[in-house]
Amino acid sequence: DMLNRAKMPLLLLGGGAQDAGPFIRELAEKLDAPALMTVNGRGLLPPDHPLAVPANPSMPPCIRLIEEADVILAIGTELGPTDYDWLELGGGRFLGQSIRIDIDAEQIARSRLVDLPIIAEASEACAALVPLLLAAHRRDGAGRAAATRDKMIADLSPVYRACLHLLETTRDALPGAILVGDSTQPVYAASIYYPSSAPRCYFTSSTGYGTLGYALPAAVGAQLAAPDRPVVCIIGDGGLQFTIQELASAREIEAPVIVLLWNNSGYGEIKNYMISKQIHPIGVDIWTPDFQLLAKGFGCEAVRLKDPADLPDLLRAAAGRKTATVIEIDEADYVANYQG
Repeated sequence: DMLNRAKMPLLLLGGGAQDAGPFIRELAEKLDAPALMTVNGRGLLPPDHPLAVPANPSMPPCIRLIEEADVILAIGTELGPTDYDWLELGGGRFLGQSIRIDIDAEQIARSRLVDLPIIAEASEACAALVPLLLAAHRRDGAGRAAATRDKMIADLSPVYRACLHLLETTRDALPGAILVGDSTQPVYAASIYYPSSAPRCYFTSSTGYGTLGYALPAAVGAQLAAPDRPVVCIIGDGGLQFTIQELASAREIEAPVIVLLWNNSGYGEIKNYMISKQIHPIGVDIWTPDFQLLAKGFGCEAVRLKDPADLPDLLRAAAGRKTATVIEIDEADYVANYQG
């Protein structure tokens, strides 16, 4: 009844809804409700769906979307600060009515309280809910979603727009690929806005505390779990130096992991933060080794991207090998030369 009476409903979707994709799509379309997806909820609606909002809920355009909603339905999301208050500014307030579906009774009582908590598995709950909903009319869900998407993209910095182009190019060149993110600028950009092709096609360590070097061993593990799918590790030059020895593991097991190495010769994101806070940069301009030489020393392939237009061909060639490939990307060159 709450949803049927709603004039501006909104879906908040997290990782707990990953197996409910078909029901989520039917739910969103019947409600004519924008679907705001956290990092772990990305892909529940495909990139071209008019109701999809694959964006960080704590960004200003998404906060407006949350605060304008008269009924919010949250499914499989903890409503935690790493998703909903990433900028530590308070996040969006639930000003209308709110419903939450979560499988964990303890979790549903731990974080933000809602008007109607429902303890249930996401697929079962959505399957039961869809037949009870009346078809929506004139809620302009697609218009609200499009306005939010457009504002999110417009607010991205030039570097982050280039990063989004990199990720979308990779997604489109390798259908079904699994993208594994480290703590690096393309992944920070994706945490803000990135339309994944499907659930479980993108995961990362860069929410919460983050862990430098995570993506390479995680990508090797993903390749073992999904040997017939391309797996792409997205990592920076600083992060790769924490776990570069895992290239040997990839070589030993003939895992064709593709390493997209975003090279800005240091800890670029930390340096930018220091400068923005008027802190004298220290410990961020690190020595950058010859990654081409190191990769080949581990028995892997290594190439430097010279023209962003060449990336799809390099990715497809790498996916056909029986060993890891390091594709090194100079940040300044990519930002200056990509056609976004």
